[in-house]
Formats: sequence, C-alpha cells, structure tokens
Amino acid sequence: MTPPALHDIPAAGRRLVVRADLDVPFGGNGAVSDATRITRFADGMKPLLEAGARLVILAHLGHPGGRPVDGLSTRILAAPLQKALAGRVRFCPESSGPKAEGMASALAPGEAMLCENIRFEPGEERNDPALAARLARLGDIYVNDAFSCAHRAHASTEAIAHMLPAVAGPLMLAEIRALSAALEHPERPAAAIIGGARVSSKTGILKNLVRKLDTLIVGGGMANTFLFAGGAPMGRSLHETDQAETVREIRALAARSGCRILLPRDVVVAREFRANARKQICAADACPEDAMILDAGPAALREFQTVLADANTILWNGPLGAFEIPPFDHSTKLLAACAAELTREGCCVSVAGGSDTVAALNLAGAADDFTHVSSAGGAFLEWLEGKTLPGIGALMRAKAA
Repeated sequence: MTPPALHDIPAAGRRLVVRADLDVPFGGNGAVSDATRITRFADGMKPLLEAGARLVILAHLGHPGGRPVDGLSTRILAAPLQKALAGRVRFCPESSGPKAEGMASALAPGEAMLCENIRFEPGEERNDPALAARLARLGDIYVNDAFSCAHRAHASTEAIAHMLPAVAGPLMLAEIRALSAALEHPERPAAAIIGGARVSSKTGILKNLVRKLDTLIVGGGMANTFLFAGGAPMGRSLHETDQAETVREIRALAARSGCRILLPRDVVVAREFRANARKQICAADACPEDAMILDAGPAALREFQTVLADANTILWNGPLGAFEIPPFDHSTKLLAACAAELTREGCCVSVAGGSDTVAALNLAGAADDFTHVSSAGGAFLEWLEGKTLPGIGALMRAKAA
C-alpha cells in the first residue's frame, strides 16, 4: 500500500506545510557544493506553485541538537531555492510561532516560504505534540516529501501528520514506489547485492532479504565473515568472529525460503592496504596468513554477472570491496557497469541506496543508468529491514485531505 498522494488533491489557493530534505553539502567557501536535492525538490513543487498553491517549507541542516547553531541556518538555502523556484521564495527566521504564522498567512498564491532550521526547535527530535500543533497552524495540508527523514519520529515528520490532512509528496512517493517494486513486489528472478564492512550492522537487512528474494550476493567485509563462519582462514582480513552464529541463522532462513546465498569463490588479497598495492588471486578458502582479502576475484565476478544477467530485479546496498582504493574497486565498478547496462537495455529494474552505495555507483559512472538510486541513508536501510517508517506510517493513518 502507498499513502495518499499530493497529486490526488486540489492545491490551488491552499497552504501546504511541506517537509523537505534540503540537507545539502557545502564547500569550503560556505556555499552549496551540490544542489541536487534542492533542484529535485523544486521540480516537484513548481507545478503546485503554478496551480496557485502556497508553500510553507520545513527543512533542516545537520544536527544542531535543538538550539540555534552558527553555520546551520537554512537561510543559506534561500538563494539556491529561490533560483530553483524562479524567485518565489521568502525566508522566515522562525519555524513556528506568531511571526511564522503571520508570514504564512500573508503568502500570495504561487509563493513559498522557507522556515528556519526545524532542528533548532528543542521539541523537534522529541516529537513534541505542542511543537507539531504550532507547525500545523502554518497551513491547511501537511505534505511529507522527505523520505530520508521518514525513519525519524520527529514533530515535523510524525506528530504533525495527525493534526492536519496529510499526503506524500512526489519525491516521497517515488521512493516508496521504487522500493516497493524492488522488495515487496519484485519481478522475478530477484537478486540483491549486499556489501559493506560488517554483518552486525546489516543483520536485520540480510534476514529480511533472504525471505523475499531469490539470490543474495554478499560482498565486502561481510563476505569475509560468512567465509569465516564456514571455516575459511582469514589471515589479516576484516571479519567479525562473534557473528558466526548470526551467519548460520541467516543461512537457515535462506534455506527455508529458497533463497540462494552467493559468496566469492575466489578473492583478491594483498599484504598492504594502500592504493595499487601488489595483489594476488587465491581461492576464498586459501587466504595466506599474512594477507587480507580486499575484493572478489575474477571467477566470483563471472558468477555474479551471470546472476545479474538472469535477474529481472536488482537491489543493491553496499560496495563489494575496498572500493575507495584501486585496484580493489574492480568488482564494485564491474558489477555496477553490468547492472547499469542491463537496465539501459530494459532487461531489469535496478534500485540502489545507501551513502556508500551512491558514492560507489557515482565512482563507477553508473548511477544515472539505474532505475532508481535513493539518496536516503538510514531510512533506506530500515526499509530494507522491513520496518514501518514512522513518517510513512503516520501518512497511512492520516485523515483525508
């Protein structure tokens, strides 16, 4: 199920309180270094403004801890947002209270107001109903367009949705539909690539995915822990000795669900963790005592490519090797290029997410060819675990707009 959507309601003349994700990176000069989130958000809001809606935009920067912090004011976002929305934005130095209510009431049709950092409010991260009530007085309808914040039960993402008619914005809806298509209702065969350093950080994800997909390719340090649990020597490789029982539980779940778990059958090892270190290929169960596993080997990659070529759905989270340094970025780049090509050719739906994953796909030049790449971090991971995100759950229970 998907929550009620913004495009299903008439927007003309109505004041929409919109929770946005505008937490963009900044360069050394204090200017926005990547405005992608701003432009994507603005693209969804332009039709509303053109239809005569009035927007009150709630957003955050960083983690100020419920107090004003120099350098984290959303005032710095006003100029790039104004540019993206063709000059129809004013800035309010408060996010709730009489001044914000007055400015919101004075908005003309087609105008928007960006409020001060919502996380300057001490009640925001406590999901304070009193703050949510003040925010609700800023408009007629609540719109959550910030999937990346949906795993937080905050006043601007959860409590307010119980106080106004509430709907999902276009970016939120796109995320929900893409992730549901990849995980809840995938076209089969469905495969996932799950990498990263530690099994302990993704136990819930692994247990959920083996129940829902056909093949799970495990890479990175996580693959080392799986190999270790099967008795393979690790040398000096990153692995978790205390996760062997967890690995056995995941394997048992996969067996019951009919999900195949694939590990590298051969690996790339080195004696030094540095760029262009001398490398060696060996069987996955033959890591030398003085070496460390840093990537999947060529035989493993051929097997992984075959799985992707047969898949109608590909889900990706986490790099396969030490992708930050060559030559141990090879498996991540190769499989990213493979998934991207299959997507371009219309052979599969590909969905990826997580900050390291996005960085790896960008490094490989493959991100633009995936069906959907989520910029959300924690929310994407909790979705993969099968959790109900508070921000989305609140929309599902909200009254009709």
